Amino acid sequence: MAAVDAVEEGKALISELCSNLYAQGHVSGTGGGISVKVATTVGDFIVMAPSGVQKERMRAEDMFVLDGAGVVVHTPAARPPPYKPPKLSECAPLFMAAYELRGAGAVLHGHSMNAFLATLLDPEASELRLTHIEMIKGIAGQARGSSAASKCLENSSRTARAAAESQGFYSLHAVPIIENTARECELTDRLRAAIEAYPQANAVLVRRHGVYVWGKNWIEAKTQFECYDYLFEAAVKMRQLGKDAGRAPSAPALANGHAPNGVQNAKKPRLDGGPPSLANGSARLPTAIVADIEGTIASISYVTDILFPYAQQRLGSHLEATYDSAETQEDLALLRQQAQADSAAGMAVPAIPDPSTGREAVIAAAVANCEAQMQADRKTTALKSLQGHIWAGGFARGELKGELFADVPDALAHWRAAGIKTYIYSSGSRAAQKDLLSCTSVGDLRPYLAGFFDTTSGPKARAVDSSSYRNIALSLGVDSPSELLFATDNILEAEAAAAAGWQVVLADRPGNKPLPVGHKFAVATSAHQFLNGFH
Repeated sequence: MAAVDAVEEGKALISELCSNLYAQGHVSGTGGGISVKVATTVGDFIVMAPSGVQKERMRAEDMFVLDGAGVVVHTPAARPPPYKPPKLSECAPLFMAAYELRGAGAVLHGHSMNAFLATLLDPEASELRLTHIEMIKGIAGQARGSSAASKCLENSSRTARAAAESQGFYSLHAVPIIENTARECELTDRLRAAIEAYPQANAVLVRRHGVYVWGKNWIEAKTQFECYDYLFEAAVKMRQLGKDAGRAPSAPALANGHAPNGVQNAKKPRLDGGPPSLANGSARLPTAIVADIEGTIASISYVTDILFPYAQQRLGSHLEATYDSAETQEDLALLRQQAQADSAAGMAVPAIPDPSTGREAVIAAAVANCEAQMQADRKTTALKSLQGHIWAGGFARGELKGELFADVPDALAHWRAAGIKTYIYSSGSRAAQKDLLSCTSVGDLRPYLAGFFDTTSGPKARAVDSSSYRNIALSLGVDSPSELLFATDNILEAEAAAAAGWQVVLADRPGNKPLPVGHKFAVATSAHQFLNGFH
């Protein structure tokens, strides 16, 4: 498209958008502003609505045009009185911040009452927190992860992709709030800092003022502008009802007020794959569900194709960067102890030398030892601790996102609503489990979990040794281990748990190994069917 035609189209578009936002109550008087980036064969231009003109009466010929650097290249002609001479919006430097820092294609600024009141819910807060509200899904980028997570999604099963697409409802979305100033142009530094500090937000609230919202194009910006306003209104009205929009809903009390170890008002769970109905009836439910991760609530391919290679590729760099930290020294001490135990048992494994041999020698030996353990698919506490710390950095930097089966979040919410506590028992360290469940593609699911267990409780998959399951049962304080339900894809783990008196269900998930013929356990193809294993 020729440069002139593209710019003229941008002018007409902003005129239409100004009228639309005025009709919705987002802008009033001459307040608010809109700008749109226009790509042409001779470079990018930014078309911007002027200051001091009623938005519903805005015309295409009233628009300013700036170059990609924010320099005015076209000033509109003055309209006859009573209109004021054309003036570039004071929002201009704030708009430019979103273009520069986020690669925005359009930026909108409004003064709706919802945005205004949302900044007053907590006059001291530096952010507005939102969760479990459907319209969070309308905020762009919520299903977007790192390149590693994106690759995982591209290659993942349909259920994993569905989980990513449901991002938003379970997530905790934070919108930064900055303090107002007398003139909007003086807000620039504060807005830029907020944009950089909140990479997952596509809006910045201004206390007692309004909101700035951006998107990759005008369609995305307008969509998010309306979604954010809905969220702001929801937060305000929820506060009027005594609820906090930033907190996950708590589990509702059961009708009889008792915990589910002997629930009297619960229907027998459905066995058809759908969510169990637990409102009435007399079925007995488990006190707790303890679930494995790999192959049970998350795809095996996610662990083997994403997490393990991520840790292996960063063994050396992680140890080099954190070598002097207490955490890494503890990891190396655990690896050294494990290597000594393995050697005493006659295993040919790389030894970890004493720290006195020097940093480079210790790191090289530790990398070789860990790679050997990973090659043998060992699940030692020493290896899992180091892997967990590497993954923690990946999750913190946004390079990793936990990918769960799509049915898991709803099942966790349903179990909690029924009063059933849910725990994780995985060979991965408890810290790694927490990182994975807090940084899933659908948000932080830790509010739905009561705790985490790892191999410090004992081995998971030795049928002749059920000590770990007995230890966990003691930790949970149940009168009988038969009150506990263990969900796993591993037949050896199932047998070990059963030998300790637990009830067990085997997960038959896409990508899992075929289950052995003739086993004695209930089988579930979704998390909603886990209760099939409890009788």
